[in-house]
Amino acid sequence: MRVPLSWLREYVDIPAEATPEDILASLVSVGFEEEDVHTFELTGPIVVGQVLDFVEEPQSNGKTIRWCQVQVAPEGETAADGGEAIHGIVCGASNFLKGDKVVVTLPGAVLPGPFPIAARKTYGHVSDGMMASAKELGLGTDHAGIIRLAEFGVDGPIGSDALALLGLDDVAVEINVTPDRGYAMSLRGVAREYALATGAEFRDPADVDFAALEQGTGFPLTVQDDNPIRGKAAVNEFVVRVVRDVDPSRPTPPWMVARLTLAGIRSLGILIDITNYVMLELGNPLHGYDLDTLTGGITVRRAHEGETFETLDGQKRNLHVEDLLITDDKGPIGLAGVMGGLHSEMSGTTKNVLIEAANFDTVSIARSARRHKLPSEASKRFERGVDPLIGFVAARRVADLMVELAGGTHDTTGGALFTEVFTEAIALPHGFVSGLIGVDYTSEEVVDALTRIGCDVTDEADSYEVVPPTWRPDLTDKWTLAEEVARVHGLDRIPSVLPTPPSGRGFTAAQQARRRVSNALAAAGFVETPSFPFTTAEANNLHGSAAGDELPSIKLANALDGQAPFLRRSLVPGLLAVAHRNASRGLTDLSLFETGAVFLPEPGVEYGTVDVPPLGERPSEETLNALFAAIPPQPRHVAVLLAGNIAPKQPGRAAEAAGLAEALDAVRVIAAAAGVQIDVVQGQRAALHPGRTGLLSINGTTVGYVGEVLPAVAEEADLHGRVVVAELDLDAVIDAVGALQVAENLSSFPAATQDVSLIVPAEVPAVEVAAALVAGAGDLLESTRLVDDYRGQGVDEGSKSLTFALRFRAGDRTLTAAEATEAKLAGVTVAAEKFGAQIRD
Repeated sequence: MRVPLSWLREYVDIPAEATPEDILASLVSVGFEEEDVHTFELTGPIVVGQVLDFVEEPQSNGKTIRWCQVQVAPEGETAADGGEAIHGIVCGASNFLKGDKVVVTLPGAVLPGPFPIAARKTYGHVSDGMMASAKELGLGTDHAGIIRLAEFGVDGPIGSDALALLGLDDVAVEINVTPDRGYAMSLRGVAREYALATGAEFRDPADVDFAALEQGTGFPLTVQDDNPIRGKAAVNEFVVRVVRDVDPSRPTPPWMVARLTLAGIRSLGILIDITNYVMLELGNPLHGYDLDTLTGGITVRRAHEGETFETLDGQKRNLHVEDLLITDDKGPIGLAGVMGGLHSEMSGTTKNVLIEAANFDTVSIARSARRHKLPSEASKRFERGVDPLIGFVAARRVADLMVELAGGTHDTTGGALFTEVFTEAIALPHGFVSGLIGVDYTSEEVVDALTRIGCDVTDEADSYEVVPPTWRPDLTDKWTLAEEVARVHGLDRIPSVLPTPPSGRGFTAAQQARRRVSNALAAAGFVETPSFPFTTAEANNLHGSAAGDELPSIKLANALDGQAPFLRRSLVPGLLAVAHRNASRGLTDLSLFETGAVFLPEPGVEYGTVDVPPLGERPSEETLNALFAAIPPQPRHVAVLLAGNIAPKQPGRAAEAAGLAEALDAVRVIAAAAGVQIDVVQGQRAALHPGRTGLLSINGTTVGYVGEVLPAVAEEADLHGRVVVAELDLDAVIDAVGALQVAENLSSFPAATQDVSLIVPAEVPAVEVAAALVAGAGDLLESTRLVDDYRGQGVDEGSKSLTFALRFRAGDRTLTAAEATEAKLAGVTVAAEKFGAQIRD
């Protein structure tokens, strides 16, 4: 919210010496966030001048300029730039006459841009300054001619400061207004908060006697809401009144343009400017209709199925049955609380205006604004909550300004629909605020704080009965009231005390395991690269299965990226995208990893079909179970990607390209960090090389895969050379750890090592042969490691020779060579029984 200070001073007393920074500090003290300070970025001398004479001079380029004599200081006095009272100025505009008072930027002035003004030779003359247009001063977009003060309805002595005359010396402070404090989206609200922070006197612009509003009658109004959202009425106040015979060609006064500009709103003509001005002033969005374009009365209703509507921006919009419309007898004329219609807007031909001030349901407006991607100044206020008692005042304020500034006349025609506003009292127990906040507030301090924010407070036997003001819909319970007391009396009074964590708390075993895995991969040289979980259906099919079959995927209803509307089934597409982005920037040697959720919907199951329960109440267990059932399984995976070299070329050493061995090393790092043994057998995946792919398993259960990406898939990501990946179901890996693992004591007895080479059929996985050796050798076998896989001379075709390094150790004695050999041969026996293994000579 941008707050022009000259405007703010109308409603609250601000010391003359207060700087914008002082005002921001005061607003910060009551809970707002400081954003910025805004000015017109103009530096004088910029003065009021009068055109004494001019000569029109046609130029060779077809343009006609005027060589003007302009008086910029009283006769006989020195001008603000130190020059003569009369300056010669070249001007290309032709909209002014002799005797007109204009705005003159003298040499030394600086306009937005920055654009410094200096005397310069042009068109055969030395132009000693410039007569300014509204656009050049930042007062609008009009650049067709220079400013004539008479058209703006202002006047000032020759040579006087034009910045002060036009309101261009004003300053605005910008604060961030949180969603629960919509009342501060107005000068009225900010002035009240400044008064709260400083104790200054506040003058409420809405403090008007209702009888003085003279609300009109006779205009037919109807509300038809057959489909209320959460049972709440679509509109609880709808006020209209008529102003006739307005002159839309009148210029908006410069003080109003300046304030709107500083507040971040463009000037769009006197009629629209007035409605915007009152919206900023009182916080109630308003809309003006060209009365002569309407047919019959106004009906507020929900949109019909398949109905369309063309909004002010010229877009034809397909409406939803929840959209709230303002309609006449011909059809929609406005998307309630969001944007008006194209064919009923106020324009340069409008003579009679119907003013609308309403209070709409917050949820309805918020949904429509988001559904149609139409955030507006009006919707931002309605979805935060508007004072339900301000509509009559706002409509009358607009009407008065249209009479004053646009030459209109009040009409007795009008109408109103409203419901009784009842704010339920909140019980605030004595001592509750101090107990919650941790500050010993006296009863007087509690009552004073709540009274100052506008509440009615009654002291009962054991509690206060507090009735919040109508402009504070965020005050709903004793906790929000306690927060207000703390805010008003200063958050700096709250002591800073570190809480003592209860014993037995901290990370769960699964959280600790996930952290160990991530830390181990980072320590091994991998870089974590989190990515968005969005992808395409094709990527899910390619990376989600062995054959690349079509798999069920979750499609988002409102995707951030229309080209990637599906939730990922694998982490690999995200790693490939990160690798592509790095390669495009010349980083080709990559070791990446990511941990994150994947989304694995089960075939034939409908997800996301449960209605979202209403806010403000705890869902039942049945509702929660239904919501959980409507969410697909989301296991957490870990994946790595290697591309380029793992070791660069250097003196005495050639570059070492990343390959399958390095991906397997990453799998071993994950296994060691998690505390499990992961086995590898040859397998297949659609996106991986058929001869260089392994399936990863724990105790026979597949938990992931490792392999080299197909060249075609790598090329599609613009990755040249070999790319290897591995992906594991991290949740399954952690679950396989089971109970708490206790490290065994180190044995003081020496180990006995032996090797064995076994000839087995080529199709038998080495990991199964190793498992047979372990099963047969018994407890004496401490470790088994495959050191060679030989297929060649001396080994029959269709067979292979697997060499294992075996380590034996006993916990209570030194093993003899005979004992180690006996255990080894027992393992060979089991391998022979299962696979026909034979010891290779």
